[in-house]
Amino acid sequence: MKKIEAIIKPFKVDELKDALQNLGIMGMTISEVKGFGRQKGHTEIYRGAEYDVDFIPKVKVEIVTSDENVERIVETIIKTVNTGKIGDGKIFVMPIDSVCRVRTGERDEDAI
Repeated sequence: MKKIEAIIKPFKVDELKDALQNLGIMGMTISEVKGFGRQKGHTEIYRGAEYDVDFIPKVKVEIVTSDENVERIVETIIKTVNTGKIGDGKIFVMPIDSVCRVRTGERDEDAI
């Protein structure tokens, strides 16, 4: 099993959710996060004062899936959220040792 974490632009969330549901992905976790990479930050003006915004709002999408589905999911994420501009995001794939569904006690692949 693997956990896929994708950091994406917020306006791409609904489009990505629909694309993943079309793949048959039954669950995911979405979190609002802030951060920066090469995009760095930007400058804004509020009430005439200029200030730097170092952390850019992003969304983190987390999916736990079987090993066989990883490449399909990663390719779908790339295809769906790519704008060709800086700040499109990152995708991380990590191994998962165990999963347990709290309600039923199911484990591993049965719990996904």
